[in-house]
Amino acid sequence: MIDEIMAETAYKTAPDTDSVFIATFRGSFTSMLRWPQLEQLWQLLRKQDHKHWYIYAVGEPPPQTCSDTAQLHRFINEIDKLIRQEHEEEYCGIVYADNREDPSFIKIYDPNNLGVSCGFSDNPPLPGWILSLEMPEDLSRLPQAGNRRRWWQKLFA
Repeated sequence: MIDEIMAETAYKTAPDTDSVFIATFRGSFTSMLRWPQLEQLWQLLRKQDHKHWYIYAVGEPPPQTCSDTAQLHRFINEIDKLIRQEHEEEYCGIVYADNREDPSFIKIYDPNNLGVSCGFSDNPPLPGWILSLEMPEDLSRLPQAGNRRRWWQKLFA
């Protein structure tokens, strides 16, 4: 039952003239429900050196440049460590990709700010971090928790 509940999430809003980033953000996503699925996603990203990812900590100013390979690998290692330490569940379920086999947009929810990250909500929480092939736009209508801001700032300091 939980597989069906957490397998998809979508941000549905009235259609307008959204950018590609916003339209993708509001689109359908598939959860990395099981820990092995998350590891497969990380392995896929590590192998795709030809793709240039933006790493966006929601609540911080959106990045204007793509990360390099070393930054991406460091982020993957550190976010994986954080998720596994703080999301004390038998399942992952807090990382979502627009496509498991060929992702272009990944949402990572903060284990300490989940709210209703799965299913439907009129006001779903924003993800803590986004990996995107499109240049991100500011989503900071909700402030990032102070401890996460410090974690983010130390990561690339």
